[in-house]
Amino acid sequence: MDIPDFQSLMLPVLRASSAGEVHIRDVVDRLGAEFALSDAQLAVLLPSGRQTTFANRVHWAKSYLGKAGLIKLTRRGYFEITALGREVLARPPGRLDIGFLKQFPDYPDTKALAEQIELAPVTPLSALTPDEEMRRARDRIEDSLAADILEKIIAAPPAFFERVVVRLVTAMGYGGSLSDAGEALGKSGDGGVDGVINEDILGLDRIYVQAKRYSEAPIGPGAIRDFFGALDQFKANKGLFVTTSTFTSSAKTTAAGLSKRIVLIDGARFARLMVQFDVGCRVEEVIAIKRLDEDFFEA
Repeated sequence: MDIPDFQSLMLPVLRASSAGEVHIRDVVDRLGAEFALSDAQLAVLLPSGRQTTFANRVHWAKSYLGKAGLIKLTRRGYFEITALGREVLARPPGRLDIGFLKQFPDYPDTKALAEQIELAPVTPLSALTPDEEMRRARDRIEDSLAADILEKIIAAPPAFFERVVVRLVTAMGYGGSLSDAGEALGKSGDGGVDGVINEDILGLDRIYVQAKRYSEAPIGPGAIRDFFGALDQFKANKGLFVTTSTFTSSAKTTAAGLSKRIVLIDGARFARLMVQFDVGCRVEEVIAIKRLDEDFFEA
């Protein structure tokens, strides 16, 4: 038999977690035996050479189940079934696939998640050129990656979020070295500021940071005014307010009307910046697009 596609693996992955917490690596091994895949099939690698095709498909099956709320991550590499997942197993569908998952409100294609991480719209392939198809696929992969990154940050301890903020601003060219920026963050919490990071390597100008890791509650205007007061106390002219949540419209209006420059970065933008600057993610594969060299044929 051929290596199963990732949608065919969704129901088996869900069943594999029904007895309690499991490690994804153990699930890969178990399903490989369940599908009676040969050693040669299990050894087939992705073009990147970094992961087997079967393991990659099992990981994608797990990812989609998690997005629909049928499983939940418990710790690094581990996951378990949710109450919703048990309901599905009690009356399993003939085929558990993306079409089936779309009925659940937590699935990424729903309006709620689209407002947080704007997924690239689906355009019929026939309406796109080959180049556009490839770039659209890349955009959707990065949309999904940004949503996964945000989910991981929200599930992590608050101190981890502060460290990620340091990594991101350093990757963007602020803060000098990673160690310098890391030492700066967290030193001024008693004054209403979570961190102070140099805007340039010499420290001639400084950025004051407020980092709030919330899973759902939006940031309102009161928090913006409090941060403004803290900036005034430090005689600072600019600040960066970062949250894993969102900002209310009144919070944005308040920030825009203040005399000090306060940049607001919500969870969706923060995750996209992490993707853009390769923080918390890595390049899996580089695909080269080649075109006809007209000059070569002009003789």
